[in-house]
Amino acid sequence: MREVVLDTETTGFDPVDGHRIVEIGCVELIDHFPTGKSVQFYLNPERDIPLESQKIHGLTYEFLSDKPLFAAIVDELIEFIGDAPLVIHNASFDVKFLNAELHRVQKPLIHISRAIDTIEIAKAKIPGARYSLDELCKRFGVDLSARTKHGALLDAELTAQIYLELVGGRQRKLLLAPVDVEDGTVAIITRTARQRPEPLLVPISDAEIEAHAAFVARELGKDAIWNWGDLAAA
Repeated sequence: MREVVLDTETTGFDPVDGHRIVEIGCVELIDHFPTGKSVQFYLNPERDIPLESQKIHGLTYEFLSDKPLFAAIVDELIEFIGDAPLVIHNASFDVKFLNAELHRVQKPLIHISRAIDTIEIAKAKIPGARYSLDELCKRFGVDLSARTKHGALLDAELTAQIYLELVGGRQRKLLLAPVDVEDGTVAIITRTARQRPEPLLVPISDAEIEAHAAFVARELGKDAIWNWGDLAAA
């Protein structure tokens, strides 16, 4: 099962007011495990960026002025997400902006039913909690040290971790091999089979030994070496 975790950064809160996307980040999951594949796009919004938004993501128009327009990257974006479900934190916000950009370049829109909203999952799993990405990361012990400001790719990676915590995709205890606590890799450990301190005695009666010896002598001859005496000696 392929899923794509997606996040955007924007110039403001609503595309109806002329606000645009300035960054898109996507992370691929297969069967609830990150594959390491991701894409990131910085975009020229063709407009100024309010100071309030700059404080959130740290992106200025000076930095973005030489970046591509959405029309230049839309095909690569569509190819990457394919027809996979989109895992998004606060999905209505990002889908609204994506659809505004897609409409502008006359590409098919994304239906909201395609989105998996981690906020909605969190509300069902942990009612009454705070559902911001920061709060959920703190709840699940996800490292936030790199998040001095919002960033689409970084937030997509954090959302992926939160999503996997919420749906149980990170159940490392179920692995059949030990996990290295430093880097999360699976270690292969070979153990030598334990040996018995003393040979296991086979409870065979004297009558059974005599019956077996008679059978061997009758069927294989009196000189047959395969008998209980030889086995006992072995």
